Amino acid sequence: MRVLAVDHGERRIGLAISDPTGTLARPLIVLAHSSRATDAARVCEAAAQEGAGLIVIGQSFDEEGRPNAAGRRAQRFAEALKSQTAIPIVLWDESMSTQDARAARLAAGAGRKRRGTAVDAEAAAVILRSYLEARSALTGEEKARPAQARDTE
Repeated sequence: MRVLAVDHGERRIGLAISDPTGTLARPLIVLAHSSRATDAARVCEAAAQEGAGLIVIGQSFDEEGRPNAAGRRAQRFAEALKSQTAIPIVLWDESMSTQDARAARLAAGAGRKRRGTAVDAEAAAVILRSYLEARSALTGEEKARPAQARDTE
């Protein structure tokens, strides 16, 4: 099953997609923010085009483990998506995803100009890799999600 990941920001929305086996993640596209309803429709369209069977939305938390302002925006975006698609939606801890994406660019030898561009799709790929790795690490008949996963179903 393909999984679509969303790094929802105030100005841009990064998308990443898994391979059909749900084991590898790659950056897909960066969308410019418009409005919640329009953004949700565009993400739903991308999910349908890519054949995604699940959408994972990155959510950030404060030091006490509660959703911070960006995390609450991600929750509202998840609700907007849910009203437009039957594809299951999961909120997933996005801690340090943008920093990890920037570090990966630097480690890959990206030039100064490339390092300064938007990393939103790469951040979505970091979120997706985290989700896929956690999912594959779970064993047993009943696969419980880690505590940081929040299901909006």
